[in-house]
Amino acid sequence: MKENTNEAALGNGLHDSLFEGFAYIELYVGNAHQAVHYYRTAYGFKPIGFMGMETGVRDRASYILSQNNIKLVITSPISKDNSIAEHIYRHGDSVKDIALKVKNCEETFQYLIDKGAQAVSPPQRFCLETGHIILATVKTFGENVHTLVEEQGQVFDLLPGYERVNFKQLINPELFEVDHLAICLDEKTLDFWVDFYKEVFGFFQSHQEDVSTEYSAMNSKVVQDGSEKIKFALIEPAKGKRKSQIEEFLTYYAGAGVQHIAFSSANIVSSINTLRKAGIDFLIPPNTYYDRLAERVGEVDVSLDDLKSYNLLVDRDKWGYLMQSFTKPAQTIPTMFYEIIQRHNARGFGAGNIKALFEAVEFEQLRRGNL
Repeated sequence: MKENTNEAALGNGLHDSLFEGFAYIELYVGNAHQAVHYYRTAYGFKPIGFMGMETGVRDRASYILSQNNIKLVITSPISKDNSIAEHIYRHGDSVKDIALKVKNCEETFQYLIDKGAQAVSPPQRFCLETGHIILATVKTFGENVHTLVEEQGQVFDLLPGYERVNFKQLINPELFEVDHLAICLDEKTLDFWVDFYKEVFGFFQSHQEDVSTEYSAMNSKVVQDGSEKIKFALIEPAKGKRKSQIEEFLTYYAGAGVQHIAFSSANIVSSINTLRKAGIDFLIPPNTYYDRLAERVGEVDVSLDDLKSYNLLVDRDKWGYLMQSFTKPAQTIPTMFYEIIQRHNARGFGAGNIKALFEAVEFEQLRRGNL
């Protein structure tokens, strides 16, 4: 395993960014009403907007969910004969749109097209409350897209076509923002997509992690924008004795897609405790993981007993340390899951933990008969 950090690129202001962070993440799901209940009761998201037949929309039912700086859009088809239904049939419940905030939608869209991005929809302006919002969409890996979101006037919490709804927040795991997304790519396409984000989106590569266990392996590179608010861990399978978790994802998802979404927390023990009580199951690291943890990462502000009790992985880089934990898949097929992460100034992605994560996933793969 190695972590190759481009220190010159991190935090020195050399990389201007067209982007200002994640706007929202849209998931296509089989039943939006049931999925919203899951994200509300198990993850603490609050529904704030809705569109569907009740609002005059005939092709979909869709909710906007909010928690601090995180926005999820949960969308289901009403008709069986549209692109949403086709996406779910091929991939199951999964991420479709990784929407990005931009300073100028029209200029950014044209810049991306000139650099080689493929257009899905050109910039459109919508009037919302006391200002305007401009949206445009381009293609990316697999069948995923990036919608570019420019806000003019007040900061909006709704999107065009949604009506406001008033729900209470049932639990509060204090998830703050989207830290990063991990994306599984087909074998031997990693460098293509790294170059795509560098050359088209103006991102830079910050990390590289090549991991192998007794049974499986992967190659991974992280790209991020100049603001360091948008980070993608791009992953491809590498040759191993058996099927890796990346190959398992690609098989059941039927192509490239988002493997996991990482939510940040200011108190990961409290967050995981709340999520566990709500019924979320987390992966369990190998028993030997904690044997020499203190020697490897030094002192952290969570006791070793709590680290073990909450199945927390810890890693340190030159800037600080991080703690992270990973859920089991959020659906019946072994595709997308979630990560909870707390950073203490660390800028890495848990390079020292990837092998332990792989071994934990391999245990689950063995139970499923897919290793």
